[in-house]
Amino acid sequence: MDHALAVVGPTETAKTLTREAGELAAGVDATLTLLYVADEDQYDEQREQLAQVTRGDSTYSVGQAVEGARAYAGDIGREVLDGVDVEYEAVGTVGDRAETVLSEARKRGCDHVFLTGRKRSPTGKALFGDDTQRIILDAEMPVTVVTG
Repeated sequence: MDHALAVVGPTETAKTLTREAGELAAGVDATLTLLYVADEDQYDEQREQLAQVTRGDSTYSVGQAVEGARAYAGDIGREVLDGVDVEYEAVGTVGDRAETVLSEARKRGCDHVFLTGRKRSPTGKALFGDDTQRIILDAEMPVTVVTG
């Protein structure tokens, strides 16, 4: 492993996985990219909330959402990688989770992806799709998934 991508999030499972990815990367002298993906629904919700608070006098751009996502990934990195000797970059995006994770991993030359998934019945996966499953099936590199 030379460059890993860890998809960060607010759950303890995601934080633990990020820490483990950092420790593994440090152990093999690899670099690490921490990625937070804000989906389009999150972006729309935040934009609407800001418009209500400011009575439409302010806008919330995609660029601001991307910067907020990047800052969040950085905050997670500082929180969970304290004391781990690993070089990492915090990245934030807005978009479809599966497509974005795969695109960022390819763009950055990552050779391993770490992410959390959620337990879902086979019927739920068939009806609603599953981002984790899409990432596993479409990734050209190993993917480590932990469910909480």
